[in-house]
Amino acid sequence: MAAPLRPESSCLIASGSPAEPAQPLADASPAASNVYAGKHCDHPAPATVSAGEQAMPIIRPPQRAMPDVAHATGTPVSGVLDRVGMTGIEVPVRLRDDSGSTMLCAAKADAFVSLSDPTARGIHMSRLYLSLQAILSEEELSLTTVRHLLTAFLGSHHAISDAAEIRLSFDLLVRRPALKSLNTSWRTYPVSIAGTLQNGGHRLAIGCQVAYSSTCPCSAALARQLIQEKFLKDFSARSMIPVDEVADWLALESSFVATPHSQRSYATVEARITDPEEAPSFVELIDLLEGALKTPVQAAVKREDEQEFARLNGTNLMFCEDAGRRLKAALDADPRIADFTVEARHVESLHPHDAVSRVVKGIAGGYSV
Repeated sequence: MAAPLRPESSCLIASGSPAEPAQPLADASPAASNVYAGKHCDHPAPATVSAGEQAMPIIRPPQRAMPDVAHATGTPVSGVLDRVGMTGIEVPVRLRDDSGSTMLCAAKADAFVSLSDPTARGIHMSRLYLSLQAILSEEELSLTTVRHLLTAFLGSHHAISDAAEIRLSFDLLVRRPALKSLNTSWRTYPVSIAGTLQNGGHRLAIGCQVAYSSTCPCSAALARQLIQEKFLKDFSARSMIPVDEVADWLALESSFVATPHSQRSYATVEARITDPEEAPSFVELIDLLEGALKTPVQAAVKREDEQEFARLNGTNLMFCEDAGRRLKAALDADPRIADFTVEARHVESLHPHDAVSRVVKGIAGGYSV
């Protein structure tokens, strides 16, 4: 069985424990409607029978067969559908940290099966929902859990479906160290785990999104040109300039007449995994992407951290094309990742639109753009 996709010891989802058994409801007040013979009614319930009295038998009406329109009636227009199901289902997912504590996280699930019988009116959506509730309430989240869900989906629709799909998405809280100081801070990363089952084969994937800073190389070059012109203007009349005087000039705010524009940017990755036993954890995937980009956004920041962040931005100027190539190279180099799709999105401070690059690994039958 595959190891669960655990967060590192520095990670925290929302603490939780298995749900307590449902408690019986308190007796209804006299003013409330009585529940009698399995139905709500407005008349009082029968009085309690005292000792010595003969109890009257309670005659319950026969059970009514409820209509099942989806299966009792034919479809007005026949045909197969690739996917039918639900999105945004509220579910819990369980993760375990290195201390052995189980943590619960609120997630959203998208669950589908194919409708492969052209004469069937619809699928059994409640069966998908109940499978999600049953499996996720018992198992720690892993790619093996995804396999179990897909098998359950198809098992509950074996007569009308031949494919199933699941995606679970949630926010992962990770404690990250500051760049230079000894501080740490919590960061939230959107993550996902997904799979499909079709023709007896599974496709399994994990994904995440990281935020980073991108400084425009073109803007940096234009800013350097203006600073150079300012320097020549201030010192052109002199052939010899003491180093200390140049250093003092560089320290003046007025000397830097231009700065390059930079912006918060986002890398979104989905990585297909062949062997669930060798799958990277969410934190390992996040570290891989941030390590390739070099400029992840920071939460806990003292002056020494901000200075280091400025240095990293200055030494890692990048267009969205550069970011896409860095991410592709990092993912290509990881043998655990069989295929991937990447988007680098720079939320431009210069423009009212975003700059975007997209790339896939480029294998036959794999992800496409």
